Amino acid sequence: MDPCTMIAAGAGAAVAVAGAPAILGLAGFTAGGIAASSLASSMMSAAAVANGGGIAARSVVAALQAAGAAGIPVAAQAVIGAIGGTLGGALGGSFVCSAGAAGAAAGEGIIGSVGAAVSTAASLIV
Repeated sequence: MDPCTMIAAGAGAAVAVAGAPAILGLAGFTAGGIAASSLASSMMSAAAVANGGGIAARSVVAALQAAGAAGIPVAAQAVIGAIGGTLGGALGGSFVCSAGAAGAAAGEGIIGSVGAAVSTAASLIV
């Protein structure tokens, strides 16, 4: 695996693990319960109707609410990180180095500078 892909995979994993709790909160799965008028409340309503008025203990809604209330378990964080790393490596590897080199050549401020630094670090690793 080339260094640019490794950097993109690491960034993808980090962003996925760090962003997952925020995504849960934005969807309405909060520490205080399911937020009114949210995606979570719509999911809960649909699940309750499908189950005759209750929410099954091992349902997706129950698992997401537990994660929103108590935090995402370490095993789930590992899975989220693996998915984020895979997507980051697959989608961002070539972009990281090519965008960095192009941005540095065009003098595009901090984006170009960061990209150039990543490109330089990647070339040193090889």
